[in-house]
Amino acid sequence: MLRISVLVSGGGTNLQAVIDGIENGFIENAEIVRVISSNPKAYSLERAEKHRISAMVIGKSNYPDAEARTAALIAALDEARTDLVVLAGYMSILDPKLIEAYRGRIINIHPSLIPKFCGAGFYGHHVHEAVLAAGEQESGATVHYVDEGVDTGPIILQARVPVLEGDTAESLAARVLETEHKILQEAVKTIAASEK
Repeated sequence: MLRISVLVSGGGTNLQAVIDGIENGFIENAEIVRVISSNPKAYSLERAEKHRISAMVIGKSNYPDAEARTAALIAALDEARTDLVVLAGYMSILDPKLIEAYRGRIINIHPSLIPKFCGAGFYGHHVHEAVLAAGEQESGATVHYVDEGVDTGPIILQARVPVLEGDTAESLAARVLETEHKILQEAVKTIAASEK
């Protein structure tokens, strides 16, 4: 059984997609053992509680020192006997020590077709605004492994989303988010299947 810890910062719709995929049987051989939020007010924490998943906050609010925060994250992941770390809207850059501790076992979902519109500063609505400003015909989402760079790890899955006439950052974001949910479920399903 693949033991998954999900790192979040906000509403947690990608977390919900993984929960739903496991609960409806689409993702087999996997369970979410822990949700860790960098934000004490994240709605993700309520989602975890509703599904009886152990949840905790490790962020700047309770660990102002970056080194202590990383140590607490590694300890929490180790304690939950984590096999796979899923970054689902996690708005912090991981410390290299954490990446080293979980090398090849951390995945991230990003709302663009990497290598376009990724890296420092490209997150949330900034990505969709940049796609529209560049006059792109398509955007999409990418699931990739995490390495020491920002959005530079090996790509696992990508899916394309057309940019429609009259799109705003909000309307494009909504369509990309639906695609994120699907490919994140697919990626976790594939990883879990390979662990059997």
